[in-house]
Amino acid sequence: MAGGGRFGDLLAAEWIKLWSLRSTRWLFGLGMPAVVAFAAQSSLDAYRAWPGFTAMEKARFTSLAEAFSGLTATMVMIGAGTVGALAIVGEYATGLIRTTLVAVPARHRVVAAKLAVVGVVTLVAGGLVSAATFGVSQAILSGRGLTVSVGDPDVVRVLAANALLAPVSALAGMGIGALVRHTAGAVVTVCGVLVVVPMFLQPTVHQWLNDLYALVPFYVWRTCLGLPQVRDDPALPTVAGSWAVLAAWPPAAAVLALLVVRHRDV
Repeated sequence: MAGGGRFGDLLAAEWIKLWSLRSTRWLFGLGMPAVVAFAAQSSLDAYRAWPGFTAMEKARFTSLAEAFSGLTATMVMIGAGTVGALAIVGEYATGLIRTTLVAVPARHRVVAAKLAVVGVVTLVAGGLVSAATFGVSQAILSGRGLTVSVGDPDVVRVLAANALLAPVSALAGMGIGALVRHTAGAVVTVCGVLVVVPMFLQPTVHQWLNDLYALVPFYVWRTCLGLPQVRDDPALPTVAGSWAVLAAWPPAAAVLALLVVRHRDV
C-alpha cells in the first residue's frame, strides 16, 4: 500500500519496538508495583497514626489522598513521560529509524502508530495503577472506617484523573523526545516540564499568571482534579478547565511530534 504497509502492521511493529526497549520493561515491571507499594505504605502510616490525629486533621482526612498522593503522581508522570520519550528517542539513538523510514516513507504514519501504541499502553497502565492504589488503600483503611466507594461524589473523577496522568505524560514525552532526540536530554526535559517546574507553581494575586499555571497537567491535577472536594477559589483552575487541559496536551504533543519528524533529517 502507499506509504509502506498496512496501518495494522505498523501498530504491530511499534508494539514490538516498545517492548524491546529494556527501559520499558523496567519502568513498567518495577514502577507500577512501586507506586502501589507507596500507596500501601502511606495508607498504613495513616492507619497507625489515626488515633493521634487532631479533630481538624480527622475532619480534613481523605483516603483518596493516601491512595494517590503528589509523590505517587510524580512517579507516574516521570515514568510514563520517560516511556514516551524513549519510545521515539531510542529509535533515533540506535539508527533503527533509518530502516523504518525506508520501509515506510510516510513518516506521519510511523509517528501515528507510535502515538497510538504508547497512548493505549500507558492508558491501560494508568488505569491499572489508579484502580490498584485505590483498592489497596481502601482495604487498609477499612479497619478505621475511613473508606470511600466509587459511588461517592467525585471519586470517579479523581480516579479518572489519576489514570489519565500516565497517557498524557507519555504522549507529552513523545513530543519532547521528537524535539530533543537525546536520551538524557529528553528524560531531563520531561521531568522538568511535567513535574519539577509545576511543583513550584503556586496561586498568586496575578490572575494572568494563574491562568498560565492552569495550562500544566500536574498543576491542574494537584489543585483541582486530584482533590475529592474542589476548593472554591477564583485563583485555582475549574474542573471543566482542568479536563480541557488534559484533553489538549495529547493532540498538541502529537502535532509537535509529527511536525518535527516530518521536517527534520534523520
